[in-house]
Amino acid sequence: MDIMDKLTILADSAKYDAACTSSGSERSSSNGGIGNTMPFGCCHSFSSDGRCITLLKVLMSNECSYDCKYCVNRSSNDVPRTSFEPRELADLTIQFYRRNYIEGLFLSSGVLKNPDYTNEQMAKTFELLRYEYQFNGYIHAKIIPGTSPEIIQKLGLLVDRLSVNVELPSENSLTTLAPQKTKKAILKPMSDIAKGIIINQNELVKYKNAPSFAAGGQATQMIIGASPETDYHIIRLASGMYDKYSLQRVFYSAYIPTTDDKLLPAIDSKPPLLREHRLYQADWLMRKYHFNVDEILSEDEPNFNPFLDPKCNWAVNNFHLFPVDIMKADYETLLRVPGIGPTSARRIVKARRHSKLGMSELKRIGVVLKRARYFIITKDTPLSTAMDKTSTTKALIDPASFTLGVEQLTLNDLNKETLCLVMK
Repeated sequence: MDIMDKLTILADSAKYDAACTSSGSERSSSNGGIGNTMPFGCCHSFSSDGRCITLLKVLMSNECSYDCKYCVNRSSNDVPRTSFEPRELADLTIQFYRRNYIEGLFLSSGVLKNPDYTNEQMAKTFELLRYEYQFNGYIHAKIIPGTSPEIIQKLGLLVDRLSVNVELPSENSLTTLAPQKTKKAILKPMSDIAKGIIINQNELVKYKNAPSFAAGGQATQMIIGASPETDYHIIRLASGMYDKYSLQRVFYSAYIPTTDDKLLPAIDSKPPLLREHRLYQADWLMRKYHFNVDEILSEDEPNFNPFLDPKCNWAVNNFHLFPVDIMKADYETLLRVPGIGPTSARRIVKARRHSKLGMSELKRIGVVLKRARYFIITKDTPLSTAMDKTSTTKALIDPASFTLGVEQLTLNDLNKETLCLVMK
């Protein structure tokens, strides 16, 4: 099979992995112009310093000995199969890099023979890139569950980031939908990676020239909507993995139906994209705003509010804490205000040392007033803006119903059924 045919198949097979985003586009050079783009395999990710980098995102092989019901590459699915040889993929990566298509490589794979053999093939590719081509670009490798510690150690010294996909949020769902995978086979490599990173960090303190082991840390991915777990269950699991395995990121992938199976959502079901978005918002609150899981959701309210983002939902459910005085609230309290993030909170603390702050100053600082204005007191906040939980909730859903300085909201303005859902 031609190398570009292989790329087309294996890049398409990799598109369901959510640890990178944005597929590439195709554009040929025109008369008098230079450069072109290729659609398959190119995606975007972000470096630790915030730069957007383009990666070649592809599988080593879409041949798989496992039969996970949710996976397009499962062994029972009738799709074209192919594999890269390590030399083929290394050469292709370098060609793309030299043409300025990409800055790095994101590599995963189906289970070719067994986990160790598959990851050995990936390691050979990385060795060619690092040692023969002297390639110093970014490399992210997906570890197959069940891979031995020795191969993980080898891979960690070759790549920037490692990840092991949890995929399904509970052991019961894993047993039902992916019977050849086990909780232990997934968590053991995650533990080995976490230990390897800690050991390497200690080595680098003593020996500055020691080789780095997965300097970009590790990540994982969960499929959302293929199994019945609640949002509360999912973010509790994510929080636990952040703490235990020192993960850099948990990625959430809305399940896209690819097979007609009674154990899975119907083939014509739409991916739960709003739910995926809410999970990312909650994940951000845990990582950047220091929210605890039980502040975001609970066993009594286990799923996200479809009308409000998690931070706004928390705020209206804790309305007794608001409004806060912009001139007096400490940094941690400011972070709890919808529309105020870490950067704007720091700017507020600094700016209020020199003058009183009003709405116009907060807007220049970067506060999102369409959310924050319901929860704060400023130098120009009229007393008539005092609001209750119900009216604030309505205003967050429909900002056009609120006029700054004049309270015009009534319960009848909001559909009672919608309000009932929002206030749960």
